[in-house]
Amino acid sequence: MRHIHIIGIGTGNPEHVTIQAINAMNAADAVFLPTKGEGKEGLVSVRREICERYISNPRCSIIDYEVPKRQTEGRSYVQGVAEWHASLADSYVELILSLPPNGAGAFLVWGDPSLYDSTIRIIERARERMVIEFDYSVVPGITSVQALTASHRIPLNHVGKPVEITTGRRLSELGLQSESTVVMLDGDQSFRKIDEPDAEIFWGAYLGTEDEIIVSGRLGDVAEEILKARAEARQRHGWIMDIYLLRKGRDLEEL
Repeated sequence: MRHIHIIGIGTGNPEHVTIQAINAMNAADAVFLPTKGEGKEGLVSVRREICERYISNPRCSIIDYEVPKRQTEGRSYVQGVAEWHASLADSYVELILSLPPNGAGAFLVWGDPSLYDSTIRIIERARERMVIEFDYSVVPGITSVQALTASHRIPLNHVGKPVEITTGRRLSELGLQSESTVVMLDGDQSFRKIDEPDAEIFWGAYLGTEDEIIVSGRLGDVAEEILKARAEARQRHGWIMDIYLLRKGRDLEEL
């Protein structure tokens, strides 16, 4: 039976890659690398660097595949994502069919496969196609949440308090709900709409890489600085991956 390794590779620093991940890559007959299109060459090059650095198995080949574009016109967010996942599942089936009958393949996932990534969902959809029988395993990776708190040298939560992990879209709709809120996938910089200027923000982009940028402080004081830094960085690199933590209240307040 064919086998697929879904491997978390961290946030862009090759030193985030774990020994377990390296062993899984070297157990594969092929590593599948997505091409992200114009302006996203940096994302592809990081994956290639990881492969060049850590794959020592001469039988392992690198296979590029094109990521279909997600259609948004005339569709709700959920509809667009569902259609996109279906297209990706078809692509995954073709890639898995290219493996030897008892071969293994690997997908390298930014951060960790469990956190705001859909590779596991798409692999399950590929299995539901029932075109080919295969199994899969998941290798965890360092998340952008961990990289953010490490770079800012802070704990993620206040003592005894919960943490919410959400998206920019949800933050914009619902506002700041928790004492500690991690915000991902925020192309609209939704922190601008939060009417809590005394909240603290810990922002970071390109975390763990030589291009890393971090800014922290009172939201009302540093919001414009973050917006400027983000715009300049995106213009310079052609892409950006960023994340931030919003906190209100103080540590060791009464529970």
